Amino acid sequence: MKVLVINSGSSSIKYQLINMEDESVLALGLVERIGIEGSRLEQELANGEEFEIKKDIPDHSIGMELVINTLTDEDKGVIGDINEIVAVGHRVVHGGEYFDKSVIIDNDVKKKIEECAKLAPLHNPANLMGIEVCERLISNAKQVATFDSAFHQSMPQEVYTYALPYEFYEKYRVRRYGFHGTSHQFVAQEVAKKLDKDIKDLKIITCHLGNGASITAVDGGESLDTSMGLTPLEGLVMGTRCGDIDPAIVPFIMEKEDLSPEEMDYLMNNKSGFLGISGVSSDSRDIEDAAADGNERAQLAIDMFAYRVKKYIGAYTAAMNGIDALVFTAGIGENAIGLREDICNSLDFLGIKVDVQRNDVRGKFTQISPDESRVKVFVVPTNEELVIARDTKDLIG
Repeated sequence: MKVLVINSGSSSIKYQLINMEDESVLALGLVERIGIEGSRLEQELANGEEFEIKKDIPDHSIGMELVINTLTDEDKGVIGDINEIVAVGHRVVHGGEYFDKSVIIDNDVKKKIEECAKLAPLHNPANLMGIEVCERLISNAKQVATFDSAFHQSMPQEVYTYALPYEFYEKYRVRRYGFHGTSHQFVAQEVAKKLDKDIKDLKIITCHLGNGASITAVDGGESLDTSMGLTPLEGLVMGTRCGDIDPAIVPFIMEKEDLSPEEMDYLMNNKSGFLGISGVSSDSRDIEDAAADGNERAQLAIDMFAYRVKKYIGAYTAAMNGIDALVFTAGIGENAIGLREDICNSLDFLGIKVDVQRNDVRGKFTQISPDESRVKVFVVPTNEELVIARDTKDLIG
């Protein structure tokens, strides 16, 4: 059984073709800069062979046609016919309160995804576009949606409710939803397997630290709390997002700078975070380089990020009344050796310790805490595509 996993963005299509007989990745790729000058497709095969196709890709339909042609290409392809793909699994960011698990896509599901677009305007429309293109171009395959917000639907009401007039929840469903759920669920389950324990008996804090970043308290295998909220803006300092701020700052800045609601939203989502503090870049690698060269604002951005991660870990340990394992994943979490050490060294009172030699690792599933450490600390590469593929396989039977 071959499953194609699609993550359709506003100007990109990420994809993986997975053989579910052994969960091997036959090919993975990225179509980027759709509708923008310099568009291209990059693909890597299971044998490590990589290639790039540069051509004009004006829209997602042309982009998916290119993906299909590449996967079935006589020389560079990995399947003989598109009908070998029996199902397509789609990443969808926001499922609102409609979805607490993956579902087979029908017209009602598409309608609900569209309704949730008001809560994720940068993501859901692009996700829906990818679904509709695949329905048209791979019409024989079942289409399945996996939602970033689904895992967090287990949060109790006192956790997900904001202290606003309750009518705003009733009228507009304003509440905490959380994101990166597929990643948080995957790495927590992998750690439970590694510890050879039932996840229902574990208290795990998962740190998905990348350009977008969130932390989740996973209690007994379920999300108890998570740092992102109604939208991905809440929580940690991120690449271009401000994270937690005093809400009164919003009208204050709008008045002083004469900004519209749309301009203020753009400022908080696209011009803040690492970029806004450092003035250098939204990429943590650039920030680290600048800090090493003595850039004080770059160092401040790093310190702010580390501090907020520590604060959430402490808060979630209290919320769960304990912690058995701490997990670092995603681009920064898997690769920022010094940052992981800095975070953990300030949490020794919780029983969190790091072995310096073990921590000298990037992108590899590793226990980085000493064997005698009460709290086990891990680096776990996330694999959201595999979760989507597994859910897709289970749903279509």
